[in-house]
Amino acid sequence: MANKENAKSNENMKLDDAQRVKVLSPGMLVAKRFFRNKLAIIGMVIIICMFLFSFLGGAIIPYSQSQVFYRTEEMKKDYAGATYIDDYQMYQSEDVTLPSDIFSKTILAIGKKQNIVETRDGSKLGIRKLEDNAYVIYGAEDTKNPKAMRSDEHDQAVAAGDNYFEYDGVSYIVDDSTGKELLYIVNEMAVACKMSFTPYSADTKLSYDFYKNALIAMSEGAKKFDAAGTTYELELEGEDSAMVKTTDGANYAYISSMNINSVVGGVFLTPDFKENAILAIESGAESFEYTDEAGETDTYHISEKTGQYTIQRNQETRVIDTYAKPSKDHWVGTDANGMDLLARLMYGGRISLLIGFVVVFIEVLIGVIIGGIAGYFGGWVDNTLMRLVDIIYCIPAMPLYLILGSIMDHYRASATVRIYSLCIVMSIIGWVGIARIVRGQILSLREQEFMVATEATGIRVSRRIFKHLIPNVVPQLIVFATMGLGDVILAEATLSFLGLGIKYPAASWGSIINAVNDSYVMTNYLFVWIPAGLLILLTVLAFNFIGDGLRDAFDPKMKR
Repeated sequence: MANKENAKSNENMKLDDAQRVKVLSPGMLVAKRFFRNKLAIIGMVIIICMFLFSFLGGAIIPYSQSQVFYRTEEMKKDYAGATYIDDYQMYQSEDVTLPSDIFSKTILAIGKKQNIVETRDGSKLGIRKLEDNAYVIYGAEDTKNPKAMRSDEHDQAVAAGDNYFEYDGVSYIVDDSTGKELLYIVNEMAVACKMSFTPYSADTKLSYDFYKNALIAMSEGAKKFDAAGTTYELELEGEDSAMVKTTDGANYAYISSMNINSVVGGVFLTPDFKENAILAIESGAESFEYTDEAGETDTYHISEKTGQYTIQRNQETRVIDTYAKPSKDHWVGTDANGMDLLARLMYGGRISLLIGFVVVFIEVLIGVIIGGIAGYFGGWVDNTLMRLVDIIYCIPAMPLYLILGSIMDHYRASATVRIYSLCIVMSIIGWVGIARIVRGQILSLREQEFMVATEATGIRVSRRIFKHLIPNVVPQLIVFATMGLGDVILAEATLSFLGLGIKYPAASWGSIINAVNDSYVMTNYLFVWIPAGLLILLTVLAFNFIGDGLRDAFDPKMKR
């Protein structure tokens, strides 16, 4: 009967029952109190999720933290430039050497309407006008030939208003600018005109005879002309342009009063293209279509600024996919460098959490050793170590970080070196608080009866410290370390935000926020920095919740 009652009593016994609690170990009591704290449980869940997100998620996601993504978009890109020809173009004969100042002297003679002009070296140039913007330039020599002056050829040229004639196989120019008619023997050197010549083939080289005779034909309104033994047909397209064809009807060259040049290297602009562009410009059109030799038709857009025309065409361009909004391909979007933000958040979590745990571990290790030795031995050992602690306390952290950041920037340190250096420096500065806590606890504990008993039994010093003293300090250390993890993560984020921590292309939550250094980006692309800020906030809050829970769990005054 008694056994049945005991069994029934045991079945009804719960964890919170005083009878049950009496048989629990101190560790179980701490665990019971901890798991009774809802905020601490929430903190644990958050931290577990953060670790899964950073370490497991980074292994699953198909993107790396530095992978750059591109998109294809259609953009207007400059294709060619066009302008009306205001300066004279010089096309020289193949077998002559032009004086160095022929261009300036020619322009001067045209402006003053002179037929003869003298160059810097003392030679003379003869100028013959073909039309308003076309002239033939000759090398000229003085001569006195009465027969030529009295010839019918001379009289016909003068009557036609021309200063050039040929007599007995010799070319002459008449100059009457001084009031007296002077005669010069001339040989052709070049033509100067405000016209451009574009052959239909990039391999075609136009001859001097072609330039000159084409201009003469245009000035006379002729439909045909000969050049270098070949006959060409001339189709005038207004006063300032013409199409030159061979006798079989094939297009050969295009003459116009505009210069149209490609802005893309290695691109040959065909006469057909130039013709369509000029017609569009002269008609005031904003665009025109052109079908190339491959049969592809493109639309070209024309814009004008201060007399300069820019011809653009739509072209598919591969550009970095910056600030792409969240989508099925990029769940959180992309950053300013076209990198997947979700991947960088995952990989950045690894660094932020790793730095937090490594720094806290080193801080606790150094703090326990220094504080334990100082508290146990006291005397001059305590004084020496505490002065060391005071010195470390006096070191300004931010200037040290600035110096460290400058050094690493100077030597272009890798991301790995930066992480290690940051951990070491933060650990060296942060252990002093733990050392003081450990010292204070050990100073109190070493006077307890159990420590007197250890001395009486002859237990060696190292065993007394690490077997009996340190374990009694562990609860405070756990609470301090847990609370300190959040502080370290915040410190790393702050340093990375200031550009003193993790550098591109490595990612941390702080460096991700640091990349947003423009007010426009901050206000218009919230998805770039808010996720990293939320992760830092949740992680720090979670560690604080856990720290509060552990502090309450280790408090002996707490209710069971």
